[in-house]
Amino acid sequence: MTPSIVTLQKGTLPLVISIPHGGEYLPDSLARLMTPAARTLADTDWHLARLYGFAAEMGASIVRANYSRYVIDVNRPSDGGALYPGQTTTSLCPITSFRGEALYAKPQDQPGPEETSRRVQDYWQPYHDALTSELARVRALHENVLLWEAHSIASVLPYLFEGRLPDLNIGTFSGAACAPSLKQAVVRAAKVSTFSWVADERFKGGHITRQYGRPDSGVHVVQLEMAQSLYMDESLPFSYREDLACKVIPTLQTMVSDALHAMSELR
Repeated sequence: MTPSIVTLQKGTLPLVISIPHGGEYLPDSLARLMTPAARTLADTDWHLARLYGFAAEMGASIVRANYSRYVIDVNRPSDGGALYPGQTTTSLCPITSFRGEALYAKPQDQPGPEETSRRVQDYWQPYHDALTSELARVRALHENVLLWEAHSIASVLPYLFEGRLPDLNIGTFSGAACAPSLKQAVVRAAKVSTFSWVADERFKGGHITRQYGRPDSGVHVVQLEMAQSLYMDESLPFSYREDLACKVIPTLQTMVSDALHAMSELR
């Protein structure tokens, strides 16, 4: 069955969890143009809906993309503008993987301007329409709302960065996407954990963090890029590891809960 472009679960808390890269569906029309490496969907942010199940139980809204980021990356600007100028990254409609592998079997099958425009309309826009609508609904109920950008990535990717990533990579667009007290609360929770962490370094926040973070208007965004080694196997078949996940979930809960508490004290 062909899935919807986006899944929306409406909640009651002033908390929206965005999962833009969790989609595992690759249309057959694209899959047959792609390489075997591409069809493994290795760059998916696997299992995040499960990992953040505690947030849904708390009453958070969940907005999740169902199509693979290899179709289009909804966390990039729709015009393809660079988020990290001068650094190796993948594009709006990716043609290489995070390991530098070609995604398309033939160069002529790579998406050109017309195909990219079609994917923006068919896949990118519906995600942002859903996210914008849900933020507006929740914002109408609460003075402030926290948009938590949930991401994960393989811990070692030499094509993109040197060495091993920290476990928890917090991004607030250098503090512009949320009130200072929210960033401080999330950082404190990371500090007291057993996991390595950084804030606003390699991952400062993608397009969603930068576009939607408007603390003066009551929308606060925090991005968390987690090393996948914290909760899953990083090689095929990319299995969820309950024995690992149970150790990091309490830290995630603390980060989210402390950010919400800090937001509740804003004046």
